[in-house]
Amino acid sequence: MFLSFQQNMASSSPTLTIGVVGFGHLGQYLVDRLLKDGPSLGLTLGFVWNRNSDKLKGLVSPELVLDDLSSFANRQCDVIVEVCHPQIVIEYGVRFLSKSHFMVGSPSALSDADLNQNLRQASEQHGRTLYVPSGALWGGQDIQRLNDSGTLKALFIRMSKHPSCFRLKGDIPADLKEGRRVLFRGSVAELCPLAPNNVNTMAAAAVAAGMLGFTGVQGEIVSDTELQDHHVVEVEVTGSDGFSVRTVRRNPAKLGAVTGKATYQSFWSSLLICKGHGGRVYLC
Repeated sequence: MFLSFQQNMASSSPTLTIGVVGFGHLGQYLVDRLLKDGPSLGLTLGFVWNRNSDKLKGLVSPELVLDDLSSFANRQCDVIVEVCHPQIVIEYGVRFLSKSHFMVGSPSALSDADLNQNLRQASEQHGRTLYVPSGALWGGQDIQRLNDSGTLKALFIRMSKHPSCFRLKGDIPADLKEGRRVLFRGSVAELCPLAPNNVNTMAAAAVAAGMLGFTGVQGEIVSDTELQDHHVVEVEVTGSDGFSVRTVRRNPAKLGAVTGKATYQSFWSSLLICKGHGGRVYLC
C-alpha cells in the first residue's frame, strides 16, 4: 500500500515543502515522519529521490518520486535534505542552495576546503541557509558558543563501534575483528575521506568549532567487538583558564548499523528547525 500525504488545511502557519535525497534507513525514517506527522507541523513532502528508484516502489506514492535529481528545482521545495552520501553534496550542494535551504546530512563532505567555501558563498549569495544537523554530537551548541566567544582551545572526539558498523575505504583487516583497536587518530580533515559515512558527528563538531576547523579538531575511531548493541561517542572540550568538559554518549544501535537509533530522532528535531536563518551556515 502506498503511503499518502494529506495537507493539514487547518494549520495557520505557512507550509514548508521538504525534498528528501536518499532512502536508506535514515531517509525512510524522515519520509515516514513527514507523511505521518508533517501535516500537523506545517510540513509537506515535495519529493523523494534515491539512486535506486526501485527501492521506492510500494513505499512512496509515484507522484512523490523524483527520478532525475537534476530536475529537483521543478518541485519548488523550501528545504532539501541530503541523507545518502557525500558525493551528492559535492555534485549538487551549490545547486540546491541556489533554490532552497539545504540540510546536509553528510557534513563529512565539508572537510574539502574548496567545497566548504563554495557552499558558504552560495549560501550567502542566495540568502539560503546551509544547515548542519548535530546528529550524535552532544553539546554542539555549547561548543559553538565557546568558539564564538574566542575561548575554545581544543576539541577531541572519539567514536567507538563494532567493526561491522564501519564503512571504511578498504576492507577491515582480519586482526581488527576481535577485541579493541584504534583504527585512526588524527585531524578530522584527514579522517573524513577515510570514513565519510561514519564520522559525520565529528564533521558537525568541526563546523561548530570554526576557530579550529576540520584541521584543528582531532578525532579517533575505535573498533571494539564488545559493542554489540550500541556506539560510544566521547567528546573532550578544552577552553581557556583551565576550563574543560568531557561527555560520553552511549547511542543504542543494531549490529552493523552505521547510525545509532537516537540519531534518527535528532535528525528529525534538526529538520523542524530548518525554517530559514539567512545566508549562513547554521548548526541545528
